Amino acid sequence: MTKNITLFNPQGSIIEENGEIHLVQELLTDGAIIFLSIPSGSLVLLLCQNQYESIFFYINSIKRGIVPILLGAESDASLLSAIIMEYKPDYIFSPSSKESQFEGYFTGHRLRNYTILKNHQKSDIKLHPELALLLSTSGTTGSPKLVRLSYQNLLFNASSISEYLGLDTSERAISTLPMNYSFGLSIINSHLFVGGSVVITMESITQRPFWDLFKNFKVTSLSGVPYTFEILKKFRLLNAELPSLKTLTQAGGKLSNELIEHFTQFSINNGIRFFIMYGQTEGTARLSYLPPQFNMEKLGSIGKAIPNGEFQIIDENGNIINQPGTSGELVYSGPNVMLGYAECKKELIRGNENNGRLHTGDIAFFDDEGFYFIVGRIKRFIKLFGNRVNLDELERLLFDIGIQSACKGNDNALIIYILNQENTTLVKEFLTKKLGLHFSVLDIRIIEEIPKNTSGKTLYSKLPD
Repeated sequence: MTKNITLFNPQGSIIEENGEIHLVQELLTDGAIIFLSIPSGSLVLLLCQNQYESIFFYINSIKRGIVPILLGAESDASLLSAIIMEYKPDYIFSPSSKESQFEGYFTGHRLRNYTILKNHQKSDIKLHPELALLLSTSGTTGSPKLVRLSYQNLLFNASSISEYLGLDTSERAISTLPMNYSFGLSIINSHLFVGGSVVITMESITQRPFWDLFKNFKVTSLSGVPYTFEILKKFRLLNAELPSLKTLTQAGGKLSNELIEHFTQFSINNGIRFFIMYGQTEGTARLSYLPPQFNMEKLGSIGKAIPNGEFQIIDENGNIINQPGTSGELVYSGPNVMLGYAECKKELIRGNENNGRLHTGDIAFFDDEGFYFIVGRIKRFIKLFGNRVNLDELERLLFDIGIQSACKGNDNALIIYILNQENTTLVKEFLTKKLGLHFSVLDIRIIEEIPKNTSGKTLYSKLPD
């Protein structure tokens, strides 16, 4: 049975690098034949690339009541293996170059450079009727833990995002983020929801062809995670004439105050809008936004909850904190909160376990005007000689003095990974003074590169011991 939702406006469109335009309506018409033998309620693994085929399979799956697990086509081998072993998807939509690696599946229909593979074994597991989509949790490598999202989650988040960004049919985005990443997917959903368009490309912002596409197709918005904006500034990639650009949006982690100031000034000088946002995969993507006029006045704030969403700060006992400036856990309520997690296929029958309420795991406070500020993660704390140390805050402090780092540790030592041996003394002196601790508890290690996932978040599990 086709799901009766209006997430995708029939007049929304995907634009390929060669200029070929595909209306959503056409994608669904073409999909009627390819999806004829795939029954509603099937579970599929979609190995995503920022290409036409992935968008085609995603839209048709959602519209036809087929539940996709979205993973990057180049996902970590341990993650891919764990997902297939635990969930045994009925079908795999894979780049044809990878089809031979899936044992127990036989080749079916082909679409350009993709192949539909069918499981030899028929599944007897039922999926919950509200289940629409499964996404891997941020930063995960070998864990089969997935976020269960509903049709309501997707529809509400796309509607809310398009409302506060003021999206309409004239808006045109370009793919700068993987579509299997919740932020990247939300860009596609929100633009197609209003009948706008998305230029889909595998090109990177560091490559000349990306900016040629940007100019040729008159792209109106550019989105990225903190790393994206570091690159944009470092290589002065926005210095070129981009008359079509109207909006910059950032999420996927905390942006440094220096970069906020830089891009706010750039936006003012060029008459565009710069939105700073906060979100989680468990909230279908975005949970809050900061209106551009407050970027400097509320420097470092995540803003306020998205339309029809609500924030609260709670203490360790679960009591609501009503006092401005008092830190506690940030809790979000809204129709975009996931149904829950799944760690195996039999858990896909579960319904809504969160009832629209999400404990974010972030420590935050709000000011006198109701703007929220995140100061760290609940689980990213250690205690050194009785002093509670916020590891995220330490990384931010070091970043503010020009040092990239990754911090972890235990109650006996603080481990700081940095990239340059010459900064060792500076880091020790800075943190000793800042924390009031003896330098002997600081274990500074030099690494060539800080491991990050595709959304630019640090992979602490990949740091060397």
